[in-house]
Formats: sequence, structure tokens, C-alpha cells
Amino acid sequence: MHSIRLRLPFFVWLSLLLVVAPLSPSAQTRKPAAPKIKLVVGIVIDQFRYDYLTRFEDQFGEGGFKRFLQSGAVFSNAHYPYTPTVTACGHAAFMSGASPSHNGIIGNDWFDRVTGKRTTSVADANTKLLGGKEDASGMSPVRLVGSTIGDQLKLHTVGQTKVIGMSYKDRSAILPAGKHPNGAYWFSASNGAFVSSTYYFSELPAWVKKFNQEQNPSRYFGKVWERMLPEAAYARSLRDEYPHEKWTYGTKFPYTINGGDTQPGTKFYTQFEYTPFANEHLVAFAKAAIENEKLGQDDVPDLLTVSFSANDLLGHSFGPYSQEVQDMTLRTDRALADLFAYLEQKIGLQNVVVAMTADHGVGPIPEYAQEYGLGGRIEAKAISEVAEAALNKRFGEDKWILSLSNGNIYFDYAALERRKASREEAEAIASAAIRQVPGIAECFTRTQITFGKMPQTAVARSVAEGFYPHRNGDLVIVPQPFFLAGETIVASHGTPYSYDTHVPVIFYGAGVQAGIFTRLSSPLDIAPTLAAILRIEQPSNSVGTILGEAIKK
Repeated sequence: MHSIRLRLPFFVWLSLLLVVAPLSPSAQTRKPAAPKIKLVVGIVIDQFRYDYLTRFEDQFGEGGFKRFLQSGAVFSNAHYPYTPTVTACGHAAFMSGASPSHNGIIGNDWFDRVTGKRTTSVADANTKLLGGKEDASGMSPVRLVGSTIGDQLKLHTVGQTKVIGMSYKDRSAILPAGKHPNGAYWFSASNGAFVSSTYYFSELPAWVKKFNQEQNPSRYFGKVWERMLPEAAYARSLRDEYPHEKWTYGTKFPYTINGGDTQPGTKFYTQFEYTPFANEHLVAFAKAAIENEKLGQDDVPDLLTVSFSANDLLGHSFGPYSQEVQDMTLRTDRALADLFAYLEQKIGLQNVVVAMTADHGVGPIPEYAQEYGLGGRIEAKAISEVAEAALNKRFGEDKWILSLSNGNIYFDYAALERRKASREEAEAIASAAIRQVPGIAECFTRTQITFGKMPQTAVARSVAEGFYPHRNGDLVIVPQPFFLAGETIVASHGTPYSYDTHVPVIFYGAGVQAGIFTRLSSPLDIAPTLAAILRIEQPSNSVGTILGEAIKK
């Protein structure tokens, strides 16, 4: 029997060979070359709800927020997965990708059992302030646990990367910049200067001293803050002088920025911090840092973090539906456009990647919410009073609570010992009493959280993500939606509810794929996504997810 040989044309044999033969290494699909990123710019707008982008979009200019919305990767459903949603926590999460349960920053301040006093998130008695009050203690990231994007860039480039952080608030400048930046700078209302601490260097760099001298905010003294647009454009916000607004300097446009004084001084600088002119001043300082530190001027990527604090300071006095917040938002848009125009001219935006978010949102003024049948105010002292009364009834009269701070109650363990009261029982009794206070949703105990006995609810998960055992208290209190504990503050934040958790997460520039993405995400995803774009290791404690949609393929 003869074998049959198939006679096929040469091109068919060649086609079959290409199909079945394994690809050689040189023919395999390769990833595109990494974009040439010279500068990473991390922007945080303090107390900036996501809906500000949609409420005011038609009033934005072309070079600021619209640049993000039209050409950036916009994650429109980004929520913080932890509580408390406050400034220090948001800024620590921004470049670490870690929640408070991992990075240790559980609030703006908390009670320190070692010292028996409240401490701030960036207090460091081992440092001195530079450029501010004489002999004042400085600040540092010593309490931050783990690394940030800036730290990872330093490790990756064996120290060649330059990292600078800046803001009007100390914690907002310090925490995003990480453990080993080239500098972090914040504003001092005592003299209107940008200051730092001996943690970073022995004296302020010459360029900072020059900036403080030549561009001191005193040049804004007497400036009038008017609405930027015609009055009719503010009809989407509450009327001017809404009754429940409260600011030392009035509640009606226009505002004269002089601190009620005859010359620049602490009163003026304090008022200045609340105005959109403070954001303009910060942008000028950012330009000076880029120029003098030569950021983005070589092939080693640098990092600049800029946090706009004025939005938050003003928002606490007027609430999110005020004309003042609307105008602040529109003027922040123009300040960002100014910064982007400078980056384009100095470095080229094709060499820059920008990540923008907010550290938290804000709830409406409780009295305004009540007009719609929502929320109210909680008398803060009632919380500790009912807890003390319940413990007195069970164990006898004593002083049971050392501190109520940051939504946490810290027991006096010496009192528990004197009364032979177990911590677990004391927690349960006080927690049950606090939950009866009108406006309180939950009161979780340390035992519940540390031993995994939490209910399977979104609020419980949020509290657990915000709990760091070495620093949190014995009880963690959560109000009901739209309720605010405190009588003096006009509007605030800190809860696990959408008005506090829902913030922008936006990437723009080199290596970024534009689009609007609605899947659930988080600001914790920013750091790992930047790490992927930069092709470096993620920060050590990062628990965020790489947002692959944002990365240009």
C-alpha cells in the first residue's frame, strides 16, 4: 500500500507552520515602553465631595477640573472604606494605599495612653519648628506606619528621586510626603510663612525663606472677596446669609480680608487661610518648589504633593450647599488651571502624571438637613454622661472615662481595677447605654473589633478598617446618617456615610487611559495604581487595588 502525500501550496504550509509553531521570544507580544514620567503630582482638595464636580461642571473653565473630566481617568464611584473620614486619615491613605488599621493614622488627633494626653497625628516632641514661633515643637511623619509612593520612589531610584509635600495644614503636607522626603511645608498663621521642622533639615532652604519674604500673604491685606460670577449663577446654592452659617468674619458677600485689624498680623493670616486666595498662594509656592528644587528636570521621576486646605476650613463654617463653597470650588478650578499651565510650560504635561482626590466629603448643616426630615445634632456631653451613669450603677461611683476624642471613649483602666470590673463587661454596659442616645447608630467595643465579633454590616466593616489597636479607644461611636455630635461646629464629616466617603479619584497625564469608570473603587487604589504606572513596588501596607482601566495599554 502506497502512502498518500498531500501536495499543498507553499503559502498554505507556511500559514500552518505559523499557527502551530511556538512563537520565538523575539516574536512574542511585548508590553509597550513605560511612559517617560518626570514628575508625579498628587493633589488633595480638603473636604471636596464628588458631587461638586457635577453640580458646578458647567461653570468650570477649560484648564482645571474640565481637563480632568474630559481627558482623565475618572472613577466616579470612589468611596473611603473606613471611618473616621477626617483629614489626617485621608492624607495618610492617599500615598500609602493603606487604611488606618494598617497605617496607624486613626484621626487628626487621639488620646495617647502613654502620655495621658491627646496627641496629634504628626506631633513630634523630638523636633523643632522652623520658620514659625521660636522654640515651638515641630511635626513629622513619625506616627505613620509603613511606606508611601514617595518612599518607594526613593528606594527604587536609590535616593535620586526628590519628594516635596506642601499644604496649609501640617498633617496634609507631612503624611502624603512619607517618611523620607526632601521637605514638607505648611502654613503658620503666626507670621504668614511656610514653615517646616528639624525632622527634614536643620534650617529652611534659602528659596523658602526668599518666598516667605517676597510673596508673603500680606500683599492680599484688604483684598475683597466677591463672587466670581454674577449673583444669578449662585441660585443653585442656599441664599446668602443662610441663618445657620457661622464665621467670625461674617456670612454675607463681599468679604474684606483684613482679619478685622488695621495691619497684617495673626488675625489677618487666620482669616486668609479660609479664602480662595490661600489656594492661589499655595499654587505660587508649588511653582517655587518646582523651580528651585528642579523637580521634573531629569529622567528620574520626582513627586510633589499639594493639598488645598482652604476648602475645608471654609466648608466647616458654611456647609456644602453654600454660595461660599460654590465660589471656593470655582476659584479652586481656576487655581488648578494656573498650576497645569505652569506644568505644561515648565515640564510638559506629557511628562507628568497627576492623581487627584479629596481626603473626605462633608455632611450638610444639620439644621438644613432637618428641613427635609433628616438628621439633627447630638449633645456631645450626653454621650459620656450616659456611659458614666451606667457604669456607676453597675460598679459604683468612680471616674470611668479618661477621654472622649475622635469618636472614641478611652476607659480609665485604674478605675476598672479599683472596682474589679472586667474591661469586656464595662465595654458592653457603656456601649448599650450610648446606643440609647438619640442620634447614635452604633457603639462598637474593642473586644468586638479585635476578636472579630463584629456584625456583617457595611458600617461595622468601615469601623474595623479604621481601628488600629495600639491607638484606638475602648468604644467607637457612630452617629446615625445626617446627625452631628457637637453644638459649635456648623458642618462636619467623619462618618461612614456617602456624603463623607464619596470623593473624586482621578488620574491624568502620562501613562493614563482617559475614561469615566463607575465601578466601586477607593482612594486607597491611588497608590497601587501609581505604582503600576511608574513600574515600582507598591507601598508596604497598601491594601488598594490597581485600577487597570486607568493605565494606558
